[in-house]
Amino acid sequence: MRKKLWHKMIAILLVGATICSMAACGGMGIGGHKLEAIDLMQSVRNTDETWTQEGYNPAPVQTKVTDFAVRLFQKSLEDEKNTLISPISVLMALGMTANGAKENTLAQMEETFGLRQAEVNEYLWYYRGNLSNNYVKYDISNSIWFRDDATFRVEEEFLRKNYQYYNADTYKAPFDATTLKDINHWVENKTDGLIKEVLKEIPPEAMMYLINALVFEAEWAQTYDETEVRDKIFTTEAGREQAVELMYSTENRYLENENVTGFIKYYINPQYAFVALLPKEGKTVQQCVDEMTGESLQELLLHPTRVAVDAALPAFKTEYDLLMNDVLKEMGMTDAFDGGKADFTGLGTSDQGNIFINRVIHKTYIEVSPEGTKAGAATVVEMMPESAPFFEDMKTVHLDRPFIYMLIDCENNQPFFIGTCMSVE
Repeated sequence: MRKKLWHKMIAILLVGATICSMAACGGMGIGGHKLEAIDLMQSVRNTDETWTQEGYNPAPVQTKVTDFAVRLFQKSLEDEKNTLISPISVLMALGMTANGAKENTLAQMEETFGLRQAEVNEYLWYYRGNLSNNYVKYDISNSIWFRDDATFRVEEEFLRKNYQYYNADTYKAPFDATTLKDINHWVENKTDGLIKEVLKEIPPEAMMYLINALVFEAEWAQTYDETEVRDKIFTTEAGREQAVELMYSTENRYLENENVTGFIKYYINPQYAFVALLPKEGKTVQQCVDEMTGESLQELLLHPTRVAVDAALPAFKTEYDLLMNDVLKEMGMTDAFDGGKADFTGLGTSDQGNIFINRVIHKTYIEVSPEGTKAGAATVVEMMPESAPFFEDMKTVHLDRPFIYMLIDCENNQPFFIGTCMSVE
């Protein structure tokens, strides 16, 4: 059946692009590029339905979001390989998708999130609205692009809800070469040039793209000078020695539980920080990640010890990509990937078959240097129809062997990047 209808494939991509960098930012428009697509925002905005954060309490949801981040990280982890995911990017892309899901498909997505869809929408709305841009840049942008084609009918309520909670711009386009250029320019501009080409082509059957871009730029609160950067040796879990530049500093937030020791290193805006967790002797990174929960991570981040930390952080780069289908299925999202069971009728309908998720692709990049941090991630959900003050004692945490790290929003104790550094080469 699928082979017969393959030529009728409809691909709907949701792209969650997450970029963190130290670089200076350009304008957040389309950078002088004239869009050929038709902007439908005026019609989407014409609604009396609004949601405000008045009286909203994020606390009950924060631990659940962290738990989703930890479970996603646990399922994504690969032995002896550097791993890096952006759980906020993945949740943003899947949250927008879930606004079109119904019945058991929605129930399984909510089980995977550990949250009701209303909680996902409200928390991400709150999260976007409470980003601090003092001395750093942290902006989130979303857009929806769909083909100007009478055979594909997009639900107005789906567009309105994604505008309400995600502030998603909406464009109708011919999905030709000009649309490809428009989308790539939009992503390039929203990520300050760090993702220049998110799409290489638009298949003739493609019907919709939902795009999320997140930009974070920050320097360390205290940058490293030349005397604090030294050539050292990093030893992998297999015992292999690698040359590395270790950056030495004295920090004042120490982390420890039965599995790890670590520290928090703040950016110039103290709402954001880099967290490093070094497994205790006899423990592997895998063991530490396996025993981690959202609750235990929140507890660790909420109660650091104020003590001097002799910290050493390697300068390193990591690129990572992962097909997340099996990860999400193991977490409970099975119907969404099944053309015979998926129910995304809340998103829209097609004359060419029932819509389901074909692939979820996640790609990330991070660079940690003496000046600060540059990192990026992209999440692509592809859909098609079935037929297609110091204490005297100083702690020491030298990251000269494999460790876990995070970029966190300190106000919410929410990791928006989680990774492992198993190797520096």
